[in-house]
Amino acid sequence: MKVRGERECTSCGTQWSYYETGEVACPECGSVRSVGISERRRHTDSPATLELTAHRARFGEATGALPSEGVDDLKRDLREYVRKRGFIDGGELQDLDDEVLLAHELLQAVDLVDRLPDLDGRDREYLLRLLSCADEGDRPTPGDVPPNLHPARGLAAVEAVEAYREDLRTYLDDLAADGTDGRNDGSEEDADRDLETAHDVLESLRDRSKRIESLQGDVDPETAETLVRAADDLGRYLRTGEPDALQGARSRLSDPVV
Repeated sequence: MKVRGERECTSCGTQWSYYETGEVACPECGSVRSVGISERRRHTDSPATLELTAHRARFGEATGALPSEGVDDLKRDLREYVRKRGFIDGGELQDLDDEVLLAHELLQAVDLVDRLPDLDGRDREYLLRLLSCADEGDRPTPGDVPPNLHPARGLAAVEAVEAYREDLRTYLDDLAADGTDGRNDGSEEDADRDLETAHDVLESLRDRSKRIESLQGDVDPETAETLVRAADDLGRYLRTGEPDALQGARSRLSDPVV
């Protein structure tokens, strides 16, 4: 939705940014009566923090692959985090960041480990690594993912890219409707964006996601990473109009799924 994110309380005059706080109540006096003092902007993100300290302690002390309790709490916290996260902040399209990708991967990995009959030390070590870095955005490389957890990486990429793709579509529709980048400045750079080709790439992203999903995510992690990078390239193109970004997305999506 589009909202007037910069607010002024009619009771005490305090000004604040809804984009930053996600709160309609005045941070100073608590009143919910305010007026917008800025233009309406598309906004899909919400303030969200991923706090995993307690979960790390439980997993670190577990004698098995998963602790005897607290797993459902971890899944709940991860789902809540990814539910709140969006990729348009006050009219500005954001990138597909590692924190979101890690949250999706950790959620998929915990589900998968819970079902795997045969785990080895590398699987557990990788799961603990995801826990240790998920709230810091230090994402493991594709080569770090153990074979048993390839499906978790693949499905995480699909889930994250599909969420990002929805906001890409919204942003692209706004560009088409406004004829600009959403800030209504009408610059030549904005007009030069090839929105038709960008839409085609958006559909190719969807097709690639469905292909990986049909394989239950069990693809080479490099293939999953290519999907993520293609989505990020398209986002960069819509933000900046850089032709190389659009070409990069198209090129990545031409690679076979393996």
